Amino acid sequence: MFANLLRPKTTVSAHCDLPCGVYDPAQARIEAESVKAILEKYHANEDPAFRARALIIKEQRSNLVKEHLWVLWTDYFKPPHFEKYPQLHTLINEATKLAGGGGGTKSSTDVATADQLLAKIQEISDIFWETKKA
Repeated sequence: MFANLLRPKTTVSAHCDLPCGVYDPAQARIEAESVKAILEKYHANEDPAFRARALIIKEQRSNLVKEHLWVLWTDYFKPPHFEKYPQLHTLINEATKLAGGGGGTKSSTDVATADQLLAKIQEISDIFWETKKA
C-alpha cells in the first residue's frame, strides 16, 4: 500500500535530457562570427606571429562551431523534427563540413567560407526556433 502512495500518478515525457533553454544555435553562430572576424583580421595583418596565433584560434573556434552543431543534432533535434524538416540532416552535415578541414573554416583562410557557414547556421537556427513554437 505504501508503494502505491509513492507511485507517480502521471507519466510525462520530454524531447530532450535537459530543459530546452540550454540548447541554442546562437552558440554556434557566435563562434562562427568569431571565425569570420579572425579571418578578416588575419588578412589585414602582415605580422607572422599575429597570423600564426590567428590561425590557431580560428581552428579552435571552428571546432567549437562543430561541437555546438553536433549537440543540437544529437541531443536537441529528434525524429519528429527530422520528419518535418527533411533537409535538417543535410544542413547540419554541410555546416559542420564548412567548419571543418578539407576546405572549411578550420583549414581555409577564405572569408567567403565563413559567410557560407554563417548562412547554414542561420538556416539551422530558423528551423530550431520553429521547433520551439510547437
